[in-house]
Amino acid sequence: MQIELEKMVQSVSRTGRELQRYSSGRRQVVGCIPYRYVKPEKPSCSSSGLIEELEVLLISSQKSSIMMFPKGGWEYDETMEKAAERECMEEAGVIGTVERILGNWRFESKSQNASRDAFMFPLLVQEELDHWPEKNCRQRRWVKVKEARELCCHLWMKEALDALVERLALVHSLQGTAIDSLTEDSPCYWNLSADCGGKCSARDLEISTRNRKRQIEVPQNC
Repeated sequence: MQIELEKMVQSVSRTGRELQRYSSGRRQVVGCIPYRYVKPEKPSCSSSGLIEELEVLLISSQKSSIMMFPKGGWEYDETMEKAAERECMEEAGVIGTVERILGNWRFESKSQNASRDAFMFPLLVQEELDHWPEKNCRQRRWVKVKEARELCCHLWMKEALDALVERLALVHSLQGTAIDSLTEDSPCYWNLSADCGGKCSARDLEISTRNRKRQIEVPQNC
């Protein structure tokens, strides 16, 4: 495993447009929000406490100091999840578990003067590398959610961050609750059902607590 990891880190980032996916002329982009939990000075069981424990990883642009989350083109020889995983390793030097998609956005590329379709995923970080393909042209920075909202230069990425925070807070608030016990009148029923395709179990609702304590792989039962 260590040898395979070293080979991957020594490789260069993918370049070129030969394998890039397009839809109706729009380049398909996959992005990722790397996140982790840190031990707070004063532990809390509330949703606000969860936010205090949460940190996300921002990276700088290759050409300037503006901050954003890792993103790049989705290519034909990979799934969206693999693309998200690759972008995080190439641009931010982190490895972890890609979780369920947060949503998709359409944005305008100012440099190319063209529309892009973007798909954003969370990545629960399990390892932070000392060397990675774009180390020499990017800076990376762990920040709290509030600071990330202030520093991130893209509105659509901020919306993706809000979606992640909302999901984690929802799961945290429902830990130990089976989705079958929720009714259609429950405020969170439709959000949770849509997120999980209506197939969540009590086990899924405990994801937040497990990750905060152990930083382990998230079972994708949904």
